[in-house]
Amino acid sequence: MTAERQGATGAHPRRSLVEDAERALASLDRLPREAAELVEALVAELRRTDEELHEANAKYRTLVEQIPAIVYIDVADESMSTAYVSPQIQELLGISPEEYIADPDLWYKHLHPDDKERALATYLAGRDAGEPFTFEYRLLARDGRVVWFRDSAVVVKDGDGRPAFIHGVMLDITEAKRAEEQLAFLAYHDRLTGLPNRAMFEELLDLAVARARRHDLAVAVLLLDLDEFKLVNDSLGHEAGDELLRRVAERLREATRETDLVARQGGDEFLLLLADLETGARAPLPGDADGAMLIAESVAARIQDALREPFRVAGNEVYVTASIGISLFPHHGGDGAELLRLADAAMFQSKRTGPGGYVIHAPTDADALTKLSLTTRLRRAVEERNWELHYQPLVALADGRMVGVEALLRWPDPNGGLVPPGDFIPLAEEMGLIEAIGDWVVEELCRQDRRWREEGLDLEISFNLSTRELWRPELADRIAARLTASGTPPEKVVVEVTESAAMVDPDRTRQILLGLRERGLRIALDDFGSGYSSLSRLRDLPVQVLKIDRSFVRDCHADLTKASMVRAIVALAEGLGMVPLAEGIETEEEWRFLVAHGCTFGQGYLFSRPAPAAELSALARRAGLRLVGGEAS
Repeated sequence: MTAERQGATGAHPRRSLVEDAERALASLDRLPREAAELVEALVAELRRTDEELHEANAKYRTLVEQIPAIVYIDVADESMSTAYVSPQIQELLGISPEEYIADPDLWYKHLHPDDKERALATYLAGRDAGEPFTFEYRLLARDGRVVWFRDSAVVVKDGDGRPAFIHGVMLDITEAKRAEEQLAFLAYHDRLTGLPNRAMFEELLDLAVARARRHDLAVAVLLLDLDEFKLVNDSLGHEAGDELLRRVAERLREATRETDLVARQGGDEFLLLLADLETGARAPLPGDADGAMLIAESVAARIQDALREPFRVAGNEVYVTASIGISLFPHHGGDGAELLRLADAAMFQSKRTGPGGYVIHAPTDADALTKLSLTTRLRRAVEERNWELHYQPLVALADGRMVGVEALLRWPDPNGGLVPPGDFIPLAEEMGLIEAIGDWVVEELCRQDRRWREEGLDLEISFNLSTRELWRPELADRIAARLTASGTPPEKVVVEVTESAAMVDPDRTRQILLGLRERGLRIALDDFGSGYSSLSRLRDLPVQVLKIDRSFVRDCHADLTKASMVRAIVALAEGLGMVPLAEGIETEEEWRFLVAHGCTFGQGYLFSRPAPAAELSALARRAGLRLVGGEAS
């Protein structure tokens, strides 16, 4: 690097030394014989060294100037002057190397306004610390383009240990940033209408409920379903139906307040979130009725009014009505999932009473009695440990070979059948019983692993952690102790954490997952794509398996948006050194699409529904499958 800067300034001390030696060589006839031989040897050595130096410099320039990045050498002084910059700067930014070197402030001048202070502070801190540093920022090219760079630099010190030069490589990561933004947008938005999708709605609903709980506020959820929408598709075609949905989305935006969130749930259903509503005596509306409820009703009425005007679609006037269901926190439900379920039930009640109306959820005594009964039975089940584990195979998609199983909790209903997990898991978390249930799950899968090994079956087993379990004190030690007691190798056990749970507190999650990894367990990020993980956050998590959410897998072979998402997630997993695993595979077409696009592993009803351990063992033997551990579990 020093040689490069010396070349730029015109100084070359070694060449002057060679010239002095050659002058001495010319006067050898005046020197004693031994001295003349020494001078000849010295000149030969200097010539050889000078040639090697030129060759090294040529190789360095050839290497530096061929890579797809800008290489630079800055002088580590207050002027921040540049001694060398590679020619790629002309192509990437439209700035010549000579121009860049001549103006020490040019880098700062071309920084994106939003990145100026942060990028400069990082550069100066790295220079002063004398340690390697990496940072990302945007530069404005000469033609106005915005170019993202990842700048990795090392600080070269002089003989006294002081920073002398900063040698850096600016890699163009613009395409990667665009892919990240596209992935984030597609994960959170409906492609047809541009509205937020259900994933974003659920996330913001949970935040709104948490905020309302802290500040004694209310939240309203409105679920809107267009009446007789199927007639539009059947009579005018699906293109006209899509255009109508876009027009309805525009009307909904116009009819609601700026603070309200309008989302498309799918099909002809839309969701509205009214957050931070005053309630009770604090409400700004007069009368005996609750202010939050009045606001929700007024929004529903405005929507109905907005839909009265006909829509012009495919050269036809189309009249649309909608049935709306309304639920409120804290009046009707205590969390986002319950509010959505109650709003959905109220919407169906509205449809039964006639099109174009709205219904507010009305709690009944039967609801309270049902919950009381379930609570009592749940406590008894925890005391008696009345649970079952069913197992769903995880397969290598290339050949359908089973490589492991996912353990799924089931609760046998005394009246027959199984209680759906969605009915009792949230209640168990609310009652503080989920930890006891989680302990049973780990103990039972260890017992089952021992039985399978005695039968000659060697399987990796994965199980799920709920959000509340994830934050458990000493979680890693508790799980590791049970594995040790049973003799189950920890490397055969995979802990699955949902993306939404992991991103509640990413830094804390990372520490917890690192604790599990240190004890030999493997980590899978479940339902990926249903929430939003920035690449920087995802890159920091010690995750080995990325499970693609079933909502993207369903019809991925026929739906362009889903196909694009699946390809992006598979590429993302491979780029981060993770293994992609697709959930919810139900058709051969989905299976073939996933194999063709590099998805390594999968699970779903196409291969097997979750089944008791005995049935799974029998199924494996009948199929003649070789059951071995694999990278997918």
